[in-house]
Amino acid sequence: MASIQKKYIGLLGGSFDPAHIGHLGISKITLKKLKLKKIYWVITKKNPFKNKTFYSLDERIKFAKRISKTQKKIKLIYLDHIIKSSRIIDVINYFMKKKRIKNIYLIIGSDNLLRFHKWKSWKKILKLVKLIVFSRRGYDRKGMKSTVVKNFKNKITFIKNKPILISSTQLKKRNKSNI
Repeated sequence: MASIQKKYIGLLGGSFDPAHIGHLGISKITLKKLKLKKIYWVITKKNPFKNKTFYSLDERIKFAKRISKTQKKIKLIYLDHIIKSSRIIDVINYFMKKKRIKNIYLIIGSDNLLRFHKWKSWKKILKLVKLIVFSRRGYDRKGMKSTVVKNFKNKITFIKNKPILISSTQLKKRNKSNI
């Protein structure tokens, strides 16, 4: 993997509701293993598969900035208002057309493999980018049986990582019980 040029960037998209050290950990691993120029944390207003967010957009951006502030190669962006969409295909198209960046890695957790075939223009996404998949406890085996893996395994790089024992869902549950 050391042969990858520094012209590549990574995209880690989501609602980051809230951002946490797991996001930071996979970003650091990706930067190091793939020798990327930069990773963009693309914060969306709302996950298309969920009804609402727990934290406001401003709070989520503040959390993400706080967690990533010492990382010069991680850049936070919010594009929904510019591209009029929260869909990753539109984010990819924005980077390719407006920023003229062609070499993109899309970073996801193995939990996303289960629904990836429901993402808008999922086959086009896989034609445009290389998919980087991190292990998520309880999802790896199911993810390997997913539609996307069965049909596009050659476009996916699986990263072996230590279990990420934190999730946004856990943090929200903890915060709800403290209210």
